[in-house]
Amino acid sequence: MKEENVIEVNQLTKTFGDFTAVNAISFEVKKGEIFGFLGANGAGKTTAMKMLIGISKPSSGTAKVAGFDVYSQTESIKRNIGYMSQKFALYDDLTVKENITFFGGIYGLSRKKIKEKREELVSELGLENISNKLVGSLPLGWKQKLSFSVSLLHEPKIVFLDEPTGGVDPITRRQFWEMIYKAANQGTTIFVTTHYMDEAEYCDKVSIMVEGKIEALDTPKKLKEQFRVDSMNDVFLKLARIPSPTLPKGNGENIDRN
Repeated sequence: MKEENVIEVNQLTKTFGDFTAVNAISFEVKKGEIFGFLGANGAGKTTAMKMLIGISKPSSGTAKVAGFDVYSQTESIKRNIGYMSQKFALYDDLTVKENITFFGGIYGLSRKKIKEKREELVSELGLENISNKLVGSLPLGWKQKLSFSVSLLHEPKIVFLDEPTGGVDPITRRQFWEMIYKAANQGTTIFVTTHYMDEAEYCDKVSIMVEGKIEALDTPKKLKEQFRVDSMNDVFLKLARIPSPTLPKGNGENIDRN
């Protein structure tokens, strides 16, 4: 049985005047896959993601997300995905519970379902003692984990994460990736952009963008074999032809997906 593609992209391009931010990229993402969309800052990752989530119209090419066209069915795309932006998405002046309730309403959940999800989420994250505190008072790591959990409230087919672990400590990064694995193991497709090259090791498949183009696309293991190197950071350095490391490597810890 052929695995279901939940994202299909063909020659997708985005230009701004004479500048080509995303240059004819093509790839597929399967259901339940963790797809790493990697590259240095400015490589075009966020621009590409904005086209896929329906908030930026492509200049040319085609793409379907959750079975919907990125040109004509953007509202359907938005209803079937979760999204966590690079900039923290929740409201600092609302409590943990109020944020969950608010976004549950935005996602169209019933009051009963929102209550169930709120209690479940607070319990899973261990936030019982601070659920009535303003989100603005929480450490960044807790904000990020809460934001990710809220993006899953409506049980979307795909969750898009834009640099989700930027600025957090190694322990929180590890915990965040354990949450990603749990969601993927339950059938949610994860599309994650990052410039931490060690995080590529945690993905099922990796795309590496350099100056708007996809220069490499495969599993981490096959990419390391192809370029005859020991780490994904070295793969990137070869692709970018950079003589010395310029990207964060992270803490190098292994995370068990099982």
